[in-house]
Amino acid sequence: MAGMRGKRTVRGMFQSMAVIGAAAGVIYLFVPHDEKADPIKPVDYRVELLTAQRAAPYPVLVPEGLAEGWTPTSVTYERQEGDAWHLGFLSPDRQYVAVEQSTASPEKYIAEVSHEAADTGRTQQVAGRTWQRWEGPKYDALVLREKGVTTVVTGTAPYEQLAEMAAALKPSKDAPKP
Repeated sequence: MAGMRGKRTVRGMFQSMAVIGAAAGVIYLFVPHDEKADPIKPVDYRVELLTAQRAAPYPVLVPEGLAEGWTPTSVTYERQEGDAWHLGFLSPDRQYVAVEQSTASPEKYIAEVSHEAADTGRTQQVAGRTWQRWEGPKYDALVLREKGVTTVVTGTAPYEQLAEMAAALKPSKDAPKP
């Protein structure tokens, strides 16, 4: 008797799996999906920007006039974490570029947001400002230290694109249209 009950249990399990598989197949066929759609969804960063503008003790920088194809992908403002402003983008060729600003200790902050990049001792002029070049195993970075705030433009993009982003950064007065 116990042997028959075990066979019925296994048979019932396979029948249940078949029903679930058939239901999943029907759902897949009738739910619209577009394989050509871009999986990267742009974020609207206006609300976080307004929060950062009100709370940050420094001028919050946002890019203005970037070429077509730059996509904002992430945004945060964390007051408790050194008034940290983060705005992430994908470049037109799908490289990651982030704008990071904070009042935290520069050495610790730069290492954190650049994923352990190191100062090369070289500088680069961008839009009339002298930025330090940092290189790392994961991200490279351009670093600008000013009174009370450190700005880091970092990511997987080459220095040319990091400089393009750095050149586009302006103090935000109103929330731009991303």
